[in-house]
Amino acid sequence: MMAPPAPAPDLDELDRRIINALQGGFPLCDEPYQAVAGSLGLSAAELLTRLQRLLDQRILTRFGPMVQVERMGGAFVLAALAVPEARFEEVTQQVNALPEVAHNYRREHALNMWFVIATETPAGIQKVIERIEADTRLAVHAFPKEAEYFVEMKLQA
Repeated sequence: MMAPPAPAPDLDELDRRIINALQGGFPLCDEPYQAVAGSLGLSAAELLTRLQRLLDQRILTRFGPMVQVERMGGAFVLAALAVPEARFEEVTQQVNALPEVAHNYRREHALNMWFVIATETPAGIQKVIERIEADTRLAVHAFPKEAEYFVEMKLQA
């Protein structure tokens, strides 16, 4: 049996206009929020307040640039660990202490800790993996990107 669909978020017309305006084409200028706000008939402060509310209410889960780190000379990799339950919090602190680690998530799987390693150079990935393995005494399973797909999806809010 399928779960019933989640209720539609409570968006007013201005929220919908903001979401539609922020899906691509974000201005590259000294005051981009002022530029977007002006096009919507708002102040920058009101736009930022509403945007923060949309994030706080999890209507939006993220708002920010998508950076292709490889084009800047860097690298990233999805990585995972099989962490014994008794050590999960300890290992989480060790892994999260590294500035190269982001997006650390617990999963219900033999590999129960998944995170992203991002470094300024491709050679940095292996150094961070070796550091995590030395610190935690656990094997890091690295899953480098094999192909990249870009799917631009713009939703009408």
